[in-house]
Amino acid sequence: MLTSRSIAARSTVQKASFARVPNVVGSGLISGVRSKPHPVGAASLDVSPSTTSTARKTDERGFVMNEDGTYDLSAPPPFSLVDIRNAIPANCWQRDTGRSVGHLIKDVAIVAGLAVAAFTINAWWAWPIYWMAQGSMFWALFVVGHDCGHQSFSTNRDLNDFIGSITHASILVPYHGWRISHRTHHANHGHCENDESWYPAKKTQLEEMDDQDHFKALIALATLNSSIASTIVPMSLMMALALEYMEAVGRMTLPLALMAFPAYLIGRSPGKEGSHFDPSCELFAPKEKNMILSSNACVIGMVAILAGATYALGIPAMAALYLVPYLVGVTWLSVTTYLQHHGPSDPEEKIPWYRGQEWSYFRGALSTIDRDFGIFNKIHHNIEIHVIHHLFTQMPHYNLVEATNAAKGVMGPYYREPEKSKGWFPTHLIAPLVRSFKNDHYVEDTGDVVFYKKSEAFLDMLAGKSKTATA
Repeated sequence: MLTSRSIAARSTVQKASFARVPNVVGSGLISGVRSKPHPVGAASLDVSPSTTSTARKTDERGFVMNEDGTYDLSAPPPFSLVDIRNAIPANCWQRDTGRSVGHLIKDVAIVAGLAVAAFTINAWWAWPIYWMAQGSMFWALFVVGHDCGHQSFSTNRDLNDFIGSITHASILVPYHGWRISHRTHHANHGHCENDESWYPAKKTQLEEMDDQDHFKALIALATLNSSIASTIVPMSLMMALALEYMEAVGRMTLPLALMAFPAYLIGRSPGKEGSHFDPSCELFAPKEKNMILSSNACVIGMVAILAGATYALGIPAMAALYLVPYLVGVTWLSVTTYLQHHGPSDPEEKIPWYRGQEWSYFRGALSTIDRDFGIFNKIHHNIEIHVIHHLFTQMPHYNLVEATNAAKGVMGPYYREPEKSKGWFPTHLIAPLVRSFKNDHYVEDTGDVVFYKKSEAFLDMLAGKSKTATA
């Protein structure tokens, strides 16, 4: 639920994006952002006059060009949020409660059917198929709760919060805690420090990791067999160390980053204090305390249900029916949300991150990336359509494709056309995912328009090598 304070803050941000697009032309901070020339339709211009004496080359529409003829997508765009909104058909803004409920009923029916079928067949070949399918549906249920949090599920806030609480609790996510932190993400997307999830580490943070011996111990501990480690380190300390490792190092390395979400719910991300389960966390206003407690109660209720089912069916059965699909669902969540903000398909392109006067709600949203997830696009309720979603969060998922097609002409090269999946499974996304984790380690501590850089020292630290390389 958006508070009056947060609504006012967001309104201020959006008005600022209408009236003033910060100008970085000729700032000397722009480098490495590339986009191939791209035909675009007509749109109004809304660009602040340059505050520098060095003019940069633009095309006939006003899009800033690099010297090699590609577009500089870190420069202010020559169109406004109003231009994009005006290009989108009126029907795209309509929220249909019946249609949303229909999607939910279908999801729940599939989840129940898959579980019954797998438990009934109980064959070695059926379980891997079930794990993949059910894990995908767990992610679909998360997206339903996500849409409820944005109030795009229906026009009824109470219904949204009820459905969101149930769907998220079913996969052990505190609905209101996550909803509010996700609201913070959307209000600060693309900001180096103020963003809430998958924001870049700063250079000094990596250097501090390399200077602290206990991080090396955490890395060593992560490589130990759990049974061996448990004889050396008390379990409570192991859990604390593992959580700290996931928060600080694990979110920046594959494959551990794919499991980072539970650690994020418990302890947030590096440099940020609190927990999604703690009403006193800085994320939450005092009047939101009861919301956090109600979400916690829903999660506790789900844990009780799982405990009862485990008692009745046994640990192996519940691990197969719930735990493995849960981990697959978490992987879907991590991969999808990471790729929405990192790893463009073009290996030569770098996504800009902003600070200070150069950041705006508008430019932060334009730095997000749409993807093609093959047959999972519809299964996962069009969560792959991310640019329009970040610009207009209350638009329902079933209208995002139409809205995006209508807005492409206005956005021009600022819309990164997603690389199409070559088959039913989006294997084409493995390359940008791996490439990003290999090369996107930190941004500089200073500068209002910055880009990821690679740290050989960080890679050496992960490999257990001594500090011989420089960032």
